[in-house]
Amino acid sequence: QVQLVESGGGLVQPGGTLRLSCVASEITVSLYDMSWHRQGPGKERELVARNTRDGNVYYADSVKGRFTISRDNAKDMVYLQMSDLKSEDTAVYYCKREKRYLWQDDIWGQGTQVTVSS
Repeated sequence: QVQLVESGGGLVQPGGTLRLSCVASEITVSLYDMSWHRQGPGKERELVARNTRDGNVYYADSVKGRFTISRDNAKDMVYLQMSDLKSEDTAVYYCKREKRYLWQDDIWGQGTQVTVSS
């Protein structure tokens, strides 16, 4: 079954760190651009970070310098290392396999909740 499953979310204090993981099933991660998105309470889903199959990375301004996206192609996994977390980082975080061809669909994981609170 083609799917993405995120894990690693939880409750963390401001200034803390978390590492999110995304494991892909029946997806060869090395062939695709992979990204993390988030949706905070009452907000629209937004792109947080992208790791292209060519090795380029992109970060939203709000997380630049604090978050790091990486991948392990051998394990078909994608990670999001988050540090210096702020209350505004509270959101459900989603992993996404971005479509490579027009006939494909994007594939989303089910999301993992990250709550930053003291």
